[in-house]
Amino acid sequence: MIVLEFKAYGKQKQYLAIDEAIRTAKFVRNSCIRYWMDNKGVGKSDLSKYCAVLAKEFLFANELNSMARQASAERAWSSIARFYDNCKKKVPGKKGFPRFKKHCHSVEYKTTGWKLCPDKKSIIFSDKKGIGKLKLKGTWDLWCFEIKLIKRVRIVRRADGYYVQFCIQIDINESVPATGTTIGLDVGLKDFYTDSNGNTEPNPRFYRRGEKRLKFYQRRVSRKNKGSANRKEAINKLGKTHLKISRQREEHAKRLARCVVRSNDLVAYEDLRVKNMVKNHCLAKSINDAGWYQFRKWTEYFGTKFGRVTVAVNPAYTSQNCSNCSETVKKSLSTRTHICQCGCSLDRDHNAAINILERALSTVGHTGTLVLDDPNAWGEATYTLAGENLSKQVASLNQESPSQSERGVSNQT
Repeated sequence: MIVLEFKAYGKQKQYLAIDEAIRTAKFVRNSCIRYWMDNKGVGKSDLSKYCAVLAKEFLFANELNSMARQASAERAWSSIARFYDNCKKKVPGKKGFPRFKKHCHSVEYKTTGWKLCPDKKSIIFSDKKGIGKLKLKGTWDLWCFEIKLIKRVRIVRRADGYYVQFCIQIDINESVPATGTTIGLDVGLKDFYTDSNGNTEPNPRFYRRGEKRLKFYQRRVSRKNKGSANRKEAINKLGKTHLKISRQREEHAKRLARCVVRSNDLVAYEDLRVKNMVKNHCLAKSINDAGWYQFRKWTEYFGTKFGRVTVAVNPAYTSQNCSNCSETVKKSLSTRTHICQCGCSLDRDHNAAINILERALSTVGHTGTLVLDDPNAWGEATYTLAGENLSKQVASLNQESPSQSERGVSNQT
């Protein structure tokens, strides 16, 4: 499946109705979590039935489309199922016990509660929330798809406005000619990555570059009175600045991943646990700013799209072992040059990239292309699974931007 995203335009009254629908969806999700906590043995079907009970008990819940309530219940169940899976797998540390959402930014409809206008440039939401007709603006053309292929519609609220996402049941695969080359990548903080050929890509450090501006807006927020209109405006400007930085980081990772995958038949990279690495508070900001996870996510996505092999290898000792003789040469993080007794002298990251590629080539017969799902996206299309909710599958995985994709199924409007 793919997800197409459009900017939505309406009147202030419609935006307030969207906000009310989002609050109702959050209420249904949290109520389902509470129902599961209070009743042992509750399953996914029980939560769907509980939505009807909420609709009879609360008038504002009845105003939301019935399938939108079920989609909120599915969100609740996805958090419960994840908790069960972590318990079964005996994941170390916290197992992710389902928690109540304080902030929610989207409401999801299934096959009812909405209708596309004949020109396919507007959408009408027909439930009792009063959202009505919203104009759609984007670079994708919905004329390429039949209405019956649209399985989900989601309204997302962000700092710069409202967006409508369409989950369409169609796959996009491109065949590209083989290049006969392989590459290993070692990501870092000094350079974004160093490949096995010795080439490096500079680290843009988007957050560091925008940190001064963020501090300026953060001070403005702290000076405003809580609950005032000026504070809300300052918070919105701060949110827009954060959103711009996250989009820059995502677009950068997307561009590099696409170029790397198209240029090589096999791409090897480290299987890093970024969540654990950011526990080091001295490096957490720099690691998050680098966007390693986004780069891995897009590398695996484009590997699936273009039919390339992407392999995540164990990063243990890739920097310590010599790529020439395999001897262990211990070095601290401050030592940037690998020097071995065998005469091999390489940049530390270049040596690691060669080791990563060698490990991948030794296991490529047993490792296929991986596909990950990531939360919180603003892009336009992604793979997903049929029958599951958007928040679980495609909230964080986006398709190429219009400037980068060769539109096999979409044309610019």
